[in-house]
Amino acid sequence: MTYLGLDCGTSALKAALVDEDERVLATASEAYQPAHPHPLWSEQNPEDWLSAMYAALARLAREAPQAMTRVQAIGFSGQMHSAVLLDGDDKPLRPAILHNDTRAFAEARRLAESHAELIPLVGVKPMAGFTAPKLMWLAAHEPEVFKRVRCVLLPKDYLRLALVGEKATDMSDAAGTWWLDEAARRWSPAALEASGVDAGLAPPLIEGSAQAGGLRGAIADRFGLPRGAIVAAGGGDAAVGAVGLGAVKPGAAFISLGTATQLIVAEGRYAPRPPERLVHGFAHALPGLWYNMAAMLNGAGALAFLGRLFGAEPAALEAEAARDYRGPGEVVALPYLSGERTPHDDPLARGVFFGLDPTTSRADLTRAAMEGVAFSLRDALDSVETAEQPIGAVGLAGGGAKSALWARMIAAALDRPVVRYRGGDSGPAFGAARLARLAATGGRPDNVCRPPPIADEIMPEPALVEAFAGQIKRFRSLYRALAPEFAATRYKKEQN
Repeated sequence: MTYLGLDCGTSALKAALVDEDERVLATASEAYQPAHPHPLWSEQNPEDWLSAMYAALARLAREAPQAMTRVQAIGFSGQMHSAVLLDGDDKPLRPAILHNDTRAFAEARRLAESHAELIPLVGVKPMAGFTAPKLMWLAAHEPEVFKRVRCVLLPKDYLRLALVGEKATDMSDAAGTWWLDEAARRWSPAALEASGVDAGLAPPLIEGSAQAGGLRGAIADRFGLPRGAIVAAGGGDAAVGAVGLGAVKPGAAFISLGTATQLIVAEGRYAPRPPERLVHGFAHALPGLWYNMAAMLNGAGALAFLGRLFGAEPAALEAEAARDYRGPGEVVALPYLSGERTPHDDPLARGVFFGLDPTTSRADLTRAAMEGVAFSLRDALDSVETAEQPIGAVGLAGGGAKSALWARMIAAALDRPVVRYRGGDSGPAFGAARLARLAATGGRPDNVCRPPPIADEIMPEPALVEAFAGQIKRFRSLYRALAPEFAATRYKKEQN
């Protein structure tokens, strides 16, 4: 038997075919880009995801036809928080409003001020990228669209709807809406009411490793898949990435370094951090499990941005930066291209290079941007870690994990060993395949969700740790100095 994992990310749809021995037999990736029609906005047409999924399935059908005929189950992972708004015919009413869209900053702050009592229930204070403030924004600015909404889905749920014809979401993706009672793992009527959303717009809830239906015959025939193959609920990419890395035991920690970045620590009970830390206390994609997460809106996307700016591939920039790297220089970068959540809750923050002079090179800017991401992870560590639960070695996954230089930087910034895994860059799609396997076999998560083989372990370099300590102080000081200017400039622009 084989298992298929599908990951609906911000920049690409990735698919992985995995056998019973957890060997990745084939992969496919189909790229797309979000649109930014206005300042603070980030949107995608859900049909782009659907086309990308079908293209990825077609590629797998061409390249691994026998493995496709043996698929027992399909699982999903997807970008969290995004609002896919469906009408009565299950058609999207408008482009999906994505996780890194921060237009609803005023609604989020109003929700936090008027309903602070709900924060311990839903795991974290409302932030602009969450689903609930987006619906409040929609009601105020696009009321005709809001009136026509009959269901709100997350991205991976829209794709699963196409495969099975049934609407649902799982606990881990629902956790990021600001509507889930995290401890009880059910929709919170109070949170839905606080954001002005009728409870009937929220889809049914099931666990990520549960069966969500059977594959439709027409889809199966089109891509050489078995009719009636099981389709698992799946989960949000942060949680499913943890499943792929085996970070499912309390205390296990890992970093997902993708377009955005997360530092995640698994928990055996619902144990949210104090609200001022801005750590997300969410339900996991597996039953009876939760996690605490520092969520950053920026990560490998900073390198992709420089690639577009310089007309160069990000990998080429990284290689250039790694050449003769000896530690931080004079340039400090704030990587906040899309605002930031943990630890600032500042949707108006933006990217900055500070300390340029006539000798500054392209490599200097690349190094500074990569360092800035590492420094933001130090902020994340300080937010998540507690005296009762210290964090030791940290796993590293996602596209950014391919960079040995970034791994060195992160180990030094955190002053912790960093572990990279074989195949770690396909974490969410691989984790989705694991959820599919659990849905099909009813296996025990602790037997199926084991850490993959270690590729290498990067130890903190004492000299780099010391150099970074001083640069992190500059990094934090720079943000504090510019935060009022971010707010004044962006708020005035948005109001005009």
